[in-house]
Amino acid sequence: MPYNHNFELPPSVRSHLPEHAQDIYREAFNHAFDAHMGDPRQEEAAHRIAWAAVKRRYVKQGDQWVERA
Repeated sequence: MPYNHNFELPPSVRSHLPEHAQDIYREAFNHAFDAHMGDPRQEEAAHRIAWAAVKRRYVKQGDQWVERA
């Protein structure tokens, strides 16, 4: 299901990513969710694509996600 706001994201996303990274995740998820309409693994694909979008801009250092330099 698409997310309209960051507070609707799964707890694993909200509790680990900074606000800007959550924005990236939400937008990528929603786009991928629409693009994979009819795919039986639609939601799974959308989550994978959203994480990939975050990882292009952020990197995990220890327990925190920080923006790439």
